[in-house]
Amino acid sequence: MEKKIVFTESAPAPIGPYSQAVLFGNLLLISGQIPLHPVTGEMVQDTIEAETRQVMENLKSILETAGYGFEHVLKTSIFLMDMAQFKQVNEVYGQYFKTNPPARETIQVAGLPKNANVEISMIAGK
Repeated sequence: MEKKIVFTESAPAPIGPYSQAVLFGNLLLISGQIPLHPVTGEMVQDTIEAETRQVMENLKSILETAGYGFEHVLKTSIFLMDMAQFKQVNEVYGQYFKTNPPARETIQVAGLPKNANVEISMIAGK
């Protein structure tokens, strides 16, 4: 199998030496996304709900570019600066997974790129 790099201008460009996503066979590995607006390049940090929505929209753009959807997501990792925001993040996140949600862990961290409050990565497969 060959590794294929996935890139879309509908999601933020990588801010380091990594790809938005890598497709390997039918497995799509998406790098962690922060609430960076792909058009303005600015961080969305009005509320934790707005941040989470921007992260999920970034992930959606990458999924769609690769020919996938949220129904193909097998696993997610959520990184939070403050576990007290778990409920609000969970409410927004849940709007993208109406049925059969993926496996997941949520981890509180000491810091995230660009002072984001939430970062989410995904693994999807067909």
